[in-house]
Amino acid sequence: MDTQLTDFSAWTYQELEEMNLKAKKLRSNRATMDYKKVEKEYRDYLKEEKGIKAVIVAFSDLEGRFHMLDYDKKYLLNASNNLTFDGSSVKGFSTVNESDLRLKLDWASFYWLPADIFGAGKVLLFADIYKSDNTVHSSDFRTRLKELSKELYTKKIEANIGNELEGFLLKGVDAETRYTENKGFELISLGGYYHSLPKDKLKLFIDATAEAQRALGFQNEKDHPEVAPSQFELNYKYTDVINAADQIQLYKLIARQIAENMECTACFLPKPLTGINGSGMHTNISLSKNGKNLFHNVNGENGISKIADDFINRILSNANDISLVLNSSVNSYRRLDPKYEAPNQIKYSASDRSAMIRLPIGNEDSTRLEVRSVGSDTNPYLLIYTLLKVGLEGPKEKVDTKKRPRTRVLPSNIFDALRIFKTSDLMIKVMGKDAKNRYANLKEKTADRSPRELGKFVKKSEVIYHHEVTNQCLWNQF
Repeated sequence: MDTQLTDFSAWTYQELEEMNLKAKKLRSNRATMDYKKVEKEYRDYLKEEKGIKAVIVAFSDLEGRFHMLDYDKKYLLNASNNLTFDGSSVKGFSTVNESDLRLKLDWASFYWLPADIFGAGKVLLFADIYKSDNTVHSSDFRTRLKELSKELYTKKIEANIGNELEGFLLKGVDAETRYTENKGFELISLGGYYHSLPKDKLKLFIDATAEAQRALGFQNEKDHPEVAPSQFELNYKYTDVINAADQIQLYKLIARQIAENMECTACFLPKPLTGINGSGMHTNISLSKNGKNLFHNVNGENGISKIADDFINRILSNANDISLVLNSSVNSYRRLDPKYEAPNQIKYSASDRSAMIRLPIGNEDSTRLEVRSVGSDTNPYLLIYTLLKVGLEGPKEKVDTKKRPRTRVLPSNIFDALRIFKTSDLMIKVMGKDAKNRYANLKEKTADRSPRELGKFVKKSEVIYHHEVTNQCLWNQF
């Protein structure tokens, strides 16, 4: 029986890329944007475009889990100034007795969506989360990152971010929720770095995901199988801080849906299998002022400026305090194993990939810092916010050049990271007391359900209680 009776829009991928690139250019500098004008343009467009039936409104919780609500287009246009949701059903926001929260649409974040992934006639907007008194919720780090970006812009400083996110393609749908310690995960491919037949399942998945990212205006650069078998990475152009974090959330969403269409699972656990490399989210940062790269100095050591050197010093000096943000799950500490190219050493280097921060080869345009000690499952908004706040404002460590420096390493498990995080005055200054306590409580609940020692095999608890995997039934066990 043919059920395709819809006459809603299903744009071609070329049409999508063209429209989404225009939208991306429009929002490239939110600090100077005329938001009222942008909102009017998109509202008028939605009113006139009969091929659009629904608007997906998206936001992320404190741990970084992605949430979406589908609004009928006509309803949204009439009610967009009073959108609410039950915050008590989303971890890290509200309790039952203070549950109602407001969604304020970020009209600049407009995306046209591919019909084969989202369904015909749909577009997407990200939303800011406000409390009932119309103040920003402390747990919404997307909105707080926007505010920080505006603060930097008053000093004529712009931050650019480029993320390199890795993941695994596993056999079977919902492989994580069905995980058992006896069987483990089954890989879809045994190939490694750059190695894949042109049409094996991993390569077809990578190609399909790259096409969807291109259609959404990611401005792709390269994609390939990664070092570990069945591992993938898709790279795209650096961008402003909000776009960068939004794209991470869309990257994961697209990859998961395309994998499910292929009866597989796109997994972003940092270390789903022992004995092979894990998945990270290397985060490249650069700062510019009046178009000039503030991190570049041709005469500086390794070609970097004093500003870059101070930024690095602050990140490394406070590495243990921010470890729980960079590595936010029980499983993520498995990845910090030096035997598998893991960046667990609190140092920087132009070549050593075990260093927390690497200095890629660069010139005046491309000089940047690559923070390598980031798990693939961290909240991208909280991550970028924390790196910028600490890198620009954190305390610096005084180094005694007469003493031989000892090699410091990041915490080896979430319990040590939690202990340091909970006693950190710096993280109160960075996150605020309320958000810091909420975050610590969430992480503690998951950690308490897992063994203190990671051991030699991946435990069921670190998988099924993972913040990107758990469902409502499992939440009730917390």
